[in-house]
Amino acid sequence: MKNRYDSNEAQRFINAYPDRPEGLCLRVYTSRLIGSEADLVLHGGGNTSVKCRVTDIFGEQKDIIYVKGSGWDLGAIEPQGFPGLDLAYLRKLRRLAGLSDEEMVNQFRTHLVDAGSPNPSIETLVHAFLPHTFIDHTHADAIVTLTNTADCEALLKEVLGERIVILPFIMPGFPLALAVADLYEKNPQINCIILQNHGIFTFADEAKTAYGLMIDYVSRAESFLADQNRSKTSAPSPGAACPATDIILPLIRGAMRLADENGQTFHLHVRQSEKIRAALDRADARKLLVSGVLTPDHVIRTKNYPLWLDFTADENEQQMARRISAEFAAYEQRYDAYFQRQLAAKKVARTRLDPKPRVMLVRGLGLVTSGETPQAAIISADIAEHTIAAKISGAAVAPYRELDESSIFDMEYWSLEQAKLGRGKKPLLAGRIALVTGGGGAIACGIGRKLLAAGARVFLTDINQERLAKVRDMLAGQFGATMVSSLIMDVADSRSVQQCFSRLIREAGGLDILVPNAGIAHVAKLQDLDEQVFQQVLAVNLMGVFQVIKAAAPIFTRQASGGNIIINSSKNVFAPGEAFGAYSASKAGAHQLGKIAALELAPLKVRVNMINADAIFDDAGVSSGLWDVVGPDRMKARHLDPAGLKEYYRQRNLLKTEVLADHVGNAVVFFASNQTPTTGATLPVDGGIMAAFPR
Repeated sequence: MKNRYDSNEAQRFINAYPDRPEGLCLRVYTSRLIGSEADLVLHGGGNTSVKCRVTDIFGEQKDIIYVKGSGWDLGAIEPQGFPGLDLAYLRKLRRLAGLSDEEMVNQFRTHLVDAGSPNPSIETLVHAFLPHTFIDHTHADAIVTLTNTADCEALLKEVLGERIVILPFIMPGFPLALAVADLYEKNPQINCIILQNHGIFTFADEAKTAYGLMIDYVSRAESFLADQNRSKTSAPSPGAACPATDIILPLIRGAMRLADENGQTFHLHVRQSEKIRAALDRADARKLLVSGVLTPDHVIRTKNYPLWLDFTADENEQQMARRISAEFAAYEQRYDAYFQRQLAAKKVARTRLDPKPRVMLVRGLGLVTSGETPQAAIISADIAEHTIAAKISGAAVAPYRELDESSIFDMEYWSLEQAKLGRGKKPLLAGRIALVTGGGGAIACGIGRKLLAAGARVFLTDINQERLAKVRDMLAGQFGATMVSSLIMDVADSRSVQQCFSRLIREAGGLDILVPNAGIAHVAKLQDLDEQVFQQVLAVNLMGVFQVIKAAAPIFTRQASGGNIIINSSKNVFAPGEAFGAYSASKAGAHQLGKIAALELAPLKVRVNMINADAIFDDAGVSSGLWDVVGPDRMKARHLDPAGLKEYYRQRNLLKTEVLADHVGNAVVFFASNQTPTTGATLPVDGGIMAAFPR
């Protein structure tokens, strides 16, 4: 690992924050250096601190410790990400015989310099009790790999030298802080403390030195592991191919479904690099990799053990489905047994977390992870990928030694650790995956916005790449890039549809909500209607709905967890317009297809409903493709400008209201959230057009 400290860059940070203590500015700089190294910290792992003397509002000098705040990423941290606390007071806490976690957090909150600061790190007292100005703590892969071996103390001394001391695993908090402080005072010559199954602390009175020690010790561990692997392992070979990814992932996703009233399910994330697949193809892969976490901090993201699946044998879909079901059932039984053992051993009461795996090692396919959000699945994958590499690297040195399950349970069910996940009421459509066709249009904006606001991940599809990108970027800016994606798809082309659905499965694992929304319009009386144009309108508006329903049905079947199809029909289904025959007939046909789908997919618990919308012109600067075609003729016929045309349609409906894309989105969310036992229904979203009343 390269030492990237640059004195000129350090000075730039000092200059960038003239109203902050110089030590804090340097703390920000070296923290970002540490945070930019995935092999040091992953998704909140590790913390840093600095002690500064500052002048308070009375003009008095006071010692303040600034420590990383909960929720901040070291790689992008700012000065405000380091809450300041009264150092002298925190050090008094060392006199106590004991301190509960809840009271420890209370003491942190009540002795902040700024009441609006984020919560300080759980390990704040470790930083406070050590005397050094700068303290760096990471969960460095190479260090933790060495600590997870038998007789690790002798090995660590051999590799890292004599200025380190080693502690067995201790839960973060007050007991760990006491143990670290006592250990240092007995060994004041040290500049590094290693915590088994946890990580490394380095410390000094200068930012450059503390950071340099971290890089030096981790580099020694990395070099040792690299040497051992070069001498004892051969080059990896890619594993056997799995030809059934599009089948396996929906089957896995169906097995992930929770048995609650909402049918909560999960997002999947897949990684198939050559290194991952080669690791899974090792003869000892299952024994080596289906073992405990590198550090207990990972357990809230990954569970302690991954689930192993092997699809390199020749099996049909039914055999794969049965085996996935059996493997998941066995995994959940093992988790429940672990939970019950620990309750009995510790004589405590806890609410069991869901027993579903977060990491699946699928020989022949790759690494599959799950999460309640796409980001959670990505975090699990990042950790799992590092864990695979670390375990393989460590295997060249000594057998892997996992932490005891008692310590794992303490961390997994620790309230302060659970708080990192932000537990709370789940969004209405949490875990759901939605696909909306016609994604480059105004109505798709409203549908996508409301689905995202309800917690769903949204895939938008369209044939017009420029319009699609505009809508995707707009929604991604509001809801985050991991929650909204775009796929180029021509709904009238069966091959394009199949390719798009395959990409959807590989990116997210499955589908829960399908919204056929793509449509085109053409204005012409029947006697003037060109047959080729009529066929084109039918291909998009009718065949397009058929194609996407047909492609979605096998996914719903494999997931076996229900689903929703909500077809964006039109008020023209019941109230067609003159010179609008191609559009009206094709929409009526799609509407009828929806009713047939409601009949055929009901045994799968898939509900199919229709929304009849009318007069939606634009949304957030995105125009309606239909009104781009129809609008000019309508304005010309009625001698109106664009504003006048909108007002005309507003006055035409019974409620005298403007119909918005968000209204259609609300209707989609209503159906998608299963708030009523409804299928085969039609919901008008048109302000009230009497001629279009369903009948």
